[in-house]
Amino acid sequence: MNLVVLAGDVDSAALKNVAKLTEAREVEQITTRSFRLVGAKPHEGLVAACAEGGLDHVWLPEGRKLGDFGLFVTDMDSTLINIECIDEIADMQGLKHEVATITEAAMQGEIDFRESLTRRVALLAGLPETALAEVFDHRLQLNAGAERLLQGLQRAGIRTVLVSGGFTYFTERLKARLGFDHAYANELEIIDGKLTGKVVGDIIDGEAKAAHLERVRDELGLKPEQVIAAGDGANDIPMLRAAGFGVAFRAKPVLRDVAHCCLDHTGLDGILDIFGG
Repeated sequence: MNLVVLAGDVDSAALKNVAKLTEAREVEQITTRSFRLVGAKPHEGLVAACAEGGLDHVWLPEGRKLGDFGLFVTDMDSTLINIECIDEIADMQGLKHEVATITEAAMQGEIDFRESLTRRVALLAGLPETALAEVFDHRLQLNAGAERLLQGLQRAGIRTVLVSGGFTYFTERLKARLGFDHAYANELEIIDGKLTGKVVGDIIDGEAKAAHLERVRDELGLKPEQVIAAGDGANDIPMLRAAGFGVAFRAKPVLRDVAHCCLDHTGLDGILDIFGG
């Protein structure tokens, strides 16, 4: 196993400190933002040293490269984009705090996602459909590195899937904008131009996310180790467990525990830097 460290702007002193701490015999540059510490050994102070130096890190098998993968699956809210869409929609009703509190509890794994979504969507009843456009056009932004990541994956021939416990209004527009091959999410019921406070069809929860990953993976004839998945909260645990390489992006502690890599300092395109893509 080799230790890879990366950052948006790698501090040479921090890099040398981690190399010394882990007794690496050589430091190899992978990209302008990532380095392989050859021969590094596990050390109890590694996590703290990387955090202090603003570095992300991951242990990788020798020779692992981007071309080993064939599928990338990512969550939307707070992973691909900078907001929780439902919280911003609720703000139009003056209920952002109430809804955001439920959202946070669900992402921390404190309450069931299906229950939380049903409760939150019910609070949106009566809101005009135009509120969705307001959120997409004026509040939603891609997280750092999202566009570079998708472009790099597509150049490598890796199929991409956006799967979300959020809403199709947003996933379909992001699919078109970024070129995802597939997108799956919950559909808000809208009658006469207004939200009814209900979801149409089955709810996309954590298990459904993993099921979509597994179905697309199997359709492509891929093995679990050929899949990368990224997320930020408890609802992404089944999906990351089903993937060969799980990425926790600015994630809640409950997800960090099951991820292969935590990106706390680099953007989403750090995934490319890890594998030299």
